[in-house]
Amino acid sequence: MNPFSLIDKRVLVTGASGGLGSAIAISASKLGAKLIITGRNRERLSEVYRSLDGEGHRMVIADLSTKEGREELVKELPTLHGVVYSTGISQIKPVRFLEQDDIDLNFSAGFNAPVLVTAMLLAKKRLITNESSLLYISSISIKYPFVGGSMYIAVKAALEGFTRALALELGPKKIRVNCIAPAFVKGPMLDQTQAATNEETIKQIEARQPLGLGDPTDVANTAIFYLSDASRWVSGTSLILGGG
Repeated sequence: MNPFSLIDKRVLVTGASGGLGSAIAISASKLGAKLIITGRNRERLSEVYRSLDGEGHRMVIADLSTKEGREELVKELPTLHGVVYSTGISQIKPVRFLEQDDIDLNFSAGFNAPVLVTAMLLAKKRLITNESSLLYISSISIKYPFVGGSMYIAVKAALEGFTRALALELGPKKIRVNCIAPAFVKGPMLDQTQAATNEETIKQIEARQPLGLGDPTDVANTAIFYLSDASRWVSGTSLILGGG
């Protein structure tokens, strides 16, 4: 049997209307997974839903930064073999301009949402013991920060700390917990960064990546490994995807 197969595995992907989330969902469907995709943008999420291979998928419109949104999602879920958390925002703002609302906005979407959804899934026994994989999208910027990224980086650092502790907590149940920490890849987030900075900043980002800028499918292929049985002995890690 192919250890990378996702046939009949039920996988939830949050933030599936975004660049990375959509790529992961589509790639997982091509390997046989039954997807539950969620996001806030109905139009984009519907487009992703139509791009999924196979049948038996579901789509849930929900804002996971709110209690109501999280409850709406979880009540719709079957038991799961895997979860990918690809929620969060990329706000570029120098520290001298930060206000409480900025902190609340970043942590609500990028930290509170995945943490509280995880808590609800565990409390309601929505994860299959001995098989489940929880995967959180972090960022290489924890190691290689960029100017204006203080809130984004702080959220990702907090998320990685959370996952390491969670991996210890869920280890006895054989539930795996890992992070992927990608560098910038082609897509909306890179476009936002370029719009908020300048072309020179993008050139500096590219110079740090000897293999050049990645593509969302590069991240998706790594996510497939973590969702599949091929990663059955891997937990508590954060894998950097940085093009070298």
